[in-house]
Amino acid sequence: MIETRPARQIWETALGELKTHVNTPNYRTWLSKTQGIGFENDRFVIGVPNTFVSEYLDRNQRSLIERVISGITGEETRIQFRINGHQVNQVSRGRAKPVAAEQTSMPLLNPKYTFESFITGSCNQLAFTAALAITRNPGTSYNPLYIYGGSGLGKTHLLHAIGHKAMENNMKVMYVRAEEYTNQLMQAFKEKKADEFRNRYRSVDMLLLDDVQFFSGKTQTEENFFHTFDELHSGNHQIAITCDQPPKALPSFQNRLRSRFEGGLITDLQEPDFDTRLAILKAKAIQKEINISLDVLEMIALQMKQSIRALEGSLNRIAAYSQLVRSMITPELAVHALKDLAGNDYPPTPVTPAVILEAVIESFQLTPSDLRGRKRDEMTALARQVAMYLMRQETECSLSEIGRELGGRTPATVSHAYQKIADDINNDPALKRKVFDIQRQIQKSAAGSR
Repeated sequence: MIETRPARQIWETALGELKTHVNTPNYRTWLSKTQGIGFENDRFVIGVPNTFVSEYLDRNQRSLIERVISGITGEETRIQFRINGHQVNQVSRGRAKPVAAEQTSMPLLNPKYTFESFITGSCNQLAFTAALAITRNPGTSYNPLYIYGGSGLGKTHLLHAIGHKAMENNMKVMYVRAEEYTNQLMQAFKEKKADEFRNRYRSVDMLLLDDVQFFSGKTQTEENFFHTFDELHSGNHQIAITCDQPPKALPSFQNRLRSRFEGGLITDLQEPDFDTRLAILKAKAIQKEINISLDVLEMIALQMKQSIRALEGSLNRIAAYSQLVRSMITPELAVHALKDLAGNDYPPTPVTPAVILEAVIESFQLTPSDLRGRKRDEMTALARQVAMYLMRQETECSLSEIGRELGGRTPATVSHAYQKIADDINNDPALKRKVFDIQRQIQKSAAGSR
């Protein structure tokens, strides 16, 4: 190996290039704390902070790093990692040798789950602000921080973001799912290592516990965690917990444990509103490099209201369907993708004029006689036109049949209303959202009638 430049300089050059190949959270988590050590036995040695980073880089980034290093040195170069003076990966692709327990305490955090990648809105702003606050002033007023909400709303994302930020501040962090905590505890009892388990969890600066509802009915686990909680809390060590419901809705939990949860800050994550859903979709599309128009993103945001996970799943299905049929993503293609890839086991129930009328009446807060009568105020006229448009879109009714459903309007009136709404929704985002919301309600009503 002929290379005159210092290893540190070579590695700094390599890091500059690696920044262009990985996203910022990945770089910060896996590469920012590495260093070039030197050449040994024709291998370039890279220093890493712990075995977890070593295993991740070896498994996921080895070929990229070796390619970058080889480009800098001008000849094919193999790499190996070294942890605090301990050599690992002596054989390419080999597993890292075990090191001391304190070196392996780095939690398994998803590098994508950071505060920077979390999209905020009215549905989650308080939880986000509180999560960020405990990384700046851990163990003070928001201890514990208890975040609850339905599945797929971002609870785990926030816990991981807390962990990333705390580790940047050189805190010793433990992230664990409640199920994993329980399994580890049972294994510790079985192997007579209860003291080791207790010390591991009670010696951290911050404990992040995900899905605490899993403890429900597990008396031994609750008892153990109660004492772990008390020891950490009395030492002003930060605790953050997620759950699918508030503490008072956990009747099977011990009263003293529920009261500990209620002693800090309790905040919830609600279903994201339209603007937040749209912002999330925009961010995901950019992250995944999906070429998709705002119209399609709005359509997804209007239809998928349950969770962030459902939003991302819909976006992934549309992108996959587009690749499958080798076609650009259009609103029409998106509709087919969400329908065809949803895996329905039964044919859709036909939509009837009555279902449409009910949805329009509910949306505009009118009565059936308003739509079928002769009222001409702006709101009633718009609702009537929307009903005509949707009947034309969603049913097989003729213009005459639609006219009869709406108080004996002529086919020409129905045709004019259809064309007017079709044009207006392309220029009026608020109207487009309203029509999509009504369509969503129609689909739900039809599905419920199966």
